[in-house]
Amino acid sequence: MSTFDLPRRLAAEALGTCALVCTVVGSGIMADKLTGDVALSLLGNTIPTGAILVVLITVLGPVSGAHFNPAVSFGFALRRDLPWSEIVPYVLSQIAGGIIGTWAAHVMFELDVVQLSQTVRTGGAQWFAEFVATFGLMAVILGGIKFRTDAVAWLVGLYITAAYWFTASTSFANPAVAISRALTDTFSGIRPVDLPGFISAELIGATAAVAVMGWLLKSNN
Repeated sequence: MSTFDLPRRLAAEALGTCALVCTVVGSGIMADKLTGDVALSLLGNTIPTGAILVVLITVLGPVSGAHFNPAVSFGFALRRDLPWSEIVPYVLSQIAGGIIGTWAAHVMFELDVVQLSQTVRTGGAQWFAEFVATFGLMAVILGGIKFRTDAVAWLVGLYITAAYWFTASTSFANPAVAISRALTDTFSGIRPVDLPGFISAELIGATAAVAVMGWLLKSNN
């Protein structure tokens, strides 16, 4: 349980989500500038995202739990590891931080700060991919907390690195990140109209993971 007060925890969630989204969007822009090969661009987007997660969870995890993700916060609330009264502040901090992260990436690359994505990401396969991605993320977090708390940062970073490539959606697995990526018409974007399907699938995936892992990890002793 964190010993930090709520304002500091919210600041950590905003800062962490800001840095995460800035990395996702910024590395996507850089990769797209450096190569016309979509596979190489995706690789250039993947590695920084996995790396920054390891850093952010290690540094900010002791402060706020390093959720940086409304689906993860919702999952912890279901487990009663996060008070329900703190869900809204956590989620708002994550979304606000993520949006600022998108804008920061635009400023660094001299792009229009305010944008809306035109990238189509919709359909049953994409939604199922987001369910799978978020289920896996939540399962990895819960398994890591149960057996190797010291390894959670690496487990999450490596999982997201892999999930970028084995999911059809490239593993958003995070409603705050999805909302933030709707505000960039660059490599990592998603149309705002496609957000409801993604966010619904992510929340369902997190809920399913809490239920399955709650059963799976319950010892008879």
